[in-house]
Amino acid sequence: MKQNDSFDIPNTFKRGKFSMRKQRGFSLIELLIVVAIILIIAAIAIPNLLRARMAANESSAVAAVRTLNTAEVTYNSTYPTVGYAATLVALGPSAAVPCAASSTNACLIDGVLASGTKSGFKYNGTAAGGPPTTTYFWAATPVTLNQTGTRSFCAYEDAVVRVQPTGAAIAAENTCQGLSPLQ
Repeated sequence: MKQNDSFDIPNTFKRGKFSMRKQRGFSLIELLIVVAIILIIAAIAIPNLLRARMAANESSAVAAVRTLNTAEVTYNSTYPTVGYAATLVALGPSAAVPCAASSTNACLIDGVLASGTKSGFKYNGTAAGGPPTTTYFWAATPVTLNQTGTRSFCAYEDAVVRVQPTGAAIAAENTCQGLSPLQ
């Protein structure tokens, strides 16, 4: 009797070699490793993305405050009997197309900024004195502190943009005067 007659050796163990069956797809371990790597990359990238977005919002707020300074000087020069504009609406566009400038809607800033909220910041301010008004003050404050921005900005008649590093609201011109200029 031959050695293999009573017992048939499976093909996988013939000649001392162990051969694996062909697998299709990925194993569970391989998929878990890939998911873990993706989560690690996301954990690194998302905070940087949020910081970049806050920095962009703050840059937009500084540019808007500078725009408000320029608009106030232009408004004061264009309407000397009125002085400085007391509201964003007075600096903003009129309903007419094309914009018809007047002392109530001077068409000096865009409609989004005139609405009071732009790029994650709220804009508020006032003009005083006169008539004609002789002072103005504008402030930009994050809508949601530490999400849309971490600092507040302001300016008054000297047209220097100043910064509140805590992001707190800047309620009055004398508060703005006590802040450091933006570097």
